[in-house]
Amino acid sequence: MTQWIENPDGGRDRGPAGIARAWLEVLIRPQRFFRVGVAPGDQAPGLTFLLTVVFVAETSRYVLVADAYPSLSVSPVLEAVFWLSVVVLLVAPLGLHLVSALQTLFLVVAVEQRAGISETVQVIAYASAPCVVAGIPVAPLQAVAACYGGVLLVIGLRIVHDTSLARAAIAGFVPAVLVFGYGFGGLDALATVIAPLLT
Repeated sequence: MTQWIENPDGGRDRGPAGIARAWLEVLIRPQRFFRVGVAPGDQAPGLTFLLTVVFVAETSRYVLVADAYPSLSVSPVLEAVFWLSVVVLLVAPLGLHLVSALQTLFLVVAVEQRAGISETVQVIAYASAPCVVAGIPVAPLQAVAACYGGVLLVIGLRIVHDTSLARAAIAGFVPAVLVFGYGFGGLDALATVIAPLLT
């Protein structure tokens, strides 16, 4: 999963500039991005991209949301370093790996001719782009980010696995709920936004 091939056939540029360029491109030109920016075996830039998104989102949450994480009997700086390290370096990669495996199972059922697992990993990672703002405690913003992430996942699955929009949506529904609904808090944000409209 952490393979970083030296000269991928396509794939993303490395480094901060490459991450920033990928973030902008996937937000404004997702179809082109998934068509030219996802390469077999080139998972490391996608993983780095996801870790960056999670780091930004969770740093915002830690700073802006009181009691976002359990308190520890250490200095605030060490507490922040500990919790952000756990989420970014352990939870996020493990979550990406597990959801990618689950996504592959759904693709096996829904799509006959599909790309490989490494491409699926990249699609999920890059679809997280809108969620850099998921840690900001503004429910409408969080809900829009999560929904757009789900849309990007479906678009990416459709293009990378060369299938129909309907099949991509069916295959990507559960992973989208797990990643964007639970992982990035989209379901809670949507509930907060919708609740006043139902009363």
